[in-house]
Amino acid sequence: MIDLRRLQVLRAVHRHGTVTAAAEALHLTPSAVSHHLRELAREVRVPLAEPQGRGIRLTAAAYLLVEHADALFARWEETRSALESYREGEAGLLRMCGFASAVVGLLAPAAARLRDEHPGLTVRVSECGTAIGFDLLMSTDADIAIVDPNGDAPPPGDDRFEQHLLVEERHDLLVPAGHPLAARPAVRLAEAAGEDWVIPERGTCDHHERLLTYCAAAGFNPRVAHYATEWPTISALVGHGLGISMIPRMAELAAGRAVVRVPLAGEPMPVRRVLACVRRGSGAHPLVQRGLRALREVVAAAPALGTPEPGGP
Repeated sequence: MIDLRRLQVLRAVHRHGTVTAAAEALHLTPSAVSHHLRELAREVRVPLAEPQGRGIRLTAAAYLLVEHADALFARWEETRSALESYREGEAGLLRMCGFASAVVGLLAPAAARLRDEHPGLTVRVSECGTAIGFDLLMSTDADIAIVDPNGDAPPPGDDRFEQHLLVEERHDLLVPAGHPLAARPAVRLAEAAGEDWVIPERGTCDHHERLLTYCAAAGFNPRVAHYATEWPTISALVGHGLGISMIPRMAELAAGRAVVRVPLAGEPMPVRRVLACVRRGSGAHPLVQRGLRALREVVAAAPALGTPEPGGP
């Protein structure tokens, strides 16, 4: 017999590369992770790790076991979903996580809908980055993760996850009140080519690369005057007339800032693909289905966000 918890530990070491990083993701001690690997090796009767410097590296047998473990866990999720569908209970715990603006624009209103429609259902929301969201799914500490596909995200065809496009979120130009573009119903990004810009520092968030990519597609490189990452900081700099910026629709600004959001139009239309991700095989679970449905209802009720995915689970 193989302990599934130990297979989960092996998958975490494979994903994170070190025992220490896997232990942190699983909320275990490094010694506990090492113990689980040794016990799993004893159960399958092949070495799974070997020393490498001050750490370890997985053996070829370990990689083979991980490949089969991914399929095994997907089937286990399908089994759990089938059992839960059989019970068809209204009570239970649904855990959803996502990046900050997704909590504001999607998860909070979806959780409120679920609370009102299913009083016996407990919904727990947590804020996290995309990479952590996938870790929470893998460790079964989350059931639905709202992610922004980036370099930290597994590829769309990853066998461990089902990734569904939730919305292609539009962006606005953020300008100071009284700016010549502030009164316009919409502007093209190219019209802002001559402005000073406030953008995130490279490497701090995905919005940096997204902004530069869309500006380049519009035919210019932004003249960066200031760097800031948090939206309250960006809006303060913009509000004081120190530059302009580009902001996704779900990003919320503090009240009282002297800024105006001007819709961007034309091509290229800046959008951010927002995905709802679950563990493969768990999409048929009644609680997960309710969560995904609530998220799509939130998107459908706010057409200004962008273009939602038609249909879906």
